[in-house]
Amino acid sequence: MVREIVVNPVTRIEGHAKITIHLNDDGSVREARFHVTDFRGFEKFCEGRPFYEMPSITSRICGICPVSHLLASAKACDDLVAVETPRTAVLLRRLMHMGQIIQSHALSFFYLSSPDFLLGMDSDPSRRNILGLAEKYPEIAKQGVWLRKFGQSIIENLAGKRIHSSDWIVPGGVKTPLSKEKADAILSEIPRAVEIALNAVSLFNKTLESFRGDIENFGDFPSYYMGLVTRDGGLEHYDGRIRIMSPDGKIVEDQLDPSKYFEYIGEAVEDWSYMKFPYYKSAGYPGGAYRVGPLARLNISSRCGTRLADDLLKDFKKLGGNGVVQNTFMYHYARLIEIVYCVEKTEEILRDPEVLDANVQAKASLNKREGTGVIEAPRGTLIHHYRVDEQGRISWVNLIIATVNNNLAFNKAVTQVAKKYVHGRSLSEGMLNRVEAVVRALDPCLSCATHAIGEMPLKILLYDSENNLVDEVRRS
Repeated sequence: MVREIVVNPVTRIEGHAKITIHLNDDGSVREARFHVTDFRGFEKFCEGRPFYEMPSITSRICGICPVSHLLASAKACDDLVAVETPRTAVLLRRLMHMGQIIQSHALSFFYLSSPDFLLGMDSDPSRRNILGLAEKYPEIAKQGVWLRKFGQSIIENLAGKRIHSSDWIVPGGVKTPLSKEKADAILSEIPRAVEIALNAVSLFNKTLESFRGDIENFGDFPSYYMGLVTRDGGLEHYDGRIRIMSPDGKIVEDQLDPSKYFEYIGEAVEDWSYMKFPYYKSAGYPGGAYRVGPLARLNISSRCGTRLADDLLKDFKKLGGNGVVQNTFMYHYARLIEIVYCVEKTEEILRDPEVLDANVQAKASLNKREGTGVIEAPRGTLIHHYRVDEQGRISWVNLIIATVNNNLAFNKAVTQVAKKYVHGRSLSEGMLNRVEAVVRALDPCLSCATHAIGEMPLKILLYDSENNLVDEVRRS
């Protein structure tokens, strides 16, 4: 009987990872680990670059969520030059962010995860993908493609291209204003976007009953929750203050300064993953595991602030005790509610009288030696923290990527699902797919995630031709 099961690679996610499932002597699961196996190191090779290049450089971290890094980096640079960004520029940045969240959430739900619960966890893996979905449910697949295209078109209308549009968002604002023609083009598609988003919510709700057995053990565990909120506790993605909620639904920290994140977030490392393990300092490591992203944002928010999304939020909160929805499967539901919210906010922003104003950039030179930018990326709280020398060259960078905040949750989730479904004496592909599916629910972006301060933990194992371990070297 095998003593360790390896799922490598984890499929239908962004980036590279594997899962190792460690078994007891009787074949039951003892523990499962989520290993991030790629390393990219942006924190180090940004050193020495002029600070104003950082938005362009860091947007290349990822092709799925370049806008998130653009915004966090630009806000850190705004801090360095100590300027007040014009309101119109803030509106346009927010608008671009709405497009980013819509396209990213649509990708996660329709392309990566819906094949699991529409085609079945145990369905043929060669067909359990967007192509198989298009064959069996062509209209649903078309709607998913259209919705993602809508989000990308918002980005394109603002910045000229859909991916790596890194020269439009700049320190102090944006380069060019939005034309009325492009604003009208986006507005004309709002009704269809709302219709598709609400259809997706209905589709998901219809699938819930058939998945009750899976959902009960689908990463259902208590944790802390963290994210940005408005001054009155509403949902916020671009600016705001940090709120932390306990596993039982109590707000334990509120209106924290995002730039002081190091006072309440610790960063641990393990020798089996290139991804850091952030934790809530007051609860220690690993007890201070917290979750971020759509599920966390809806848990900590008292309201969304738009009509349709607020109605959906009320229904969402009924799914959890004390108003806390802790089941990882419900990340899908939260993601769809955020799509509805972002479409509504897109229309609200475009109807603001100042959105077409030509004053879109405040210009200044270096005024501070340290700057921090914090936003809510599609996958959660994203932190860019820079220090510069007297010439404005980057001397130190710390990035806490949205996915990284969920690292402890990834490992708890895969362990829970593996213990429910996997047994070493009788394996099936569907068992292992359920372990992968809980990772897809958290929607990792691993190309973004593997950046750590200083030296990374490293383990090298040397095997001979008969697969015997000859030597082992560790660096911690």
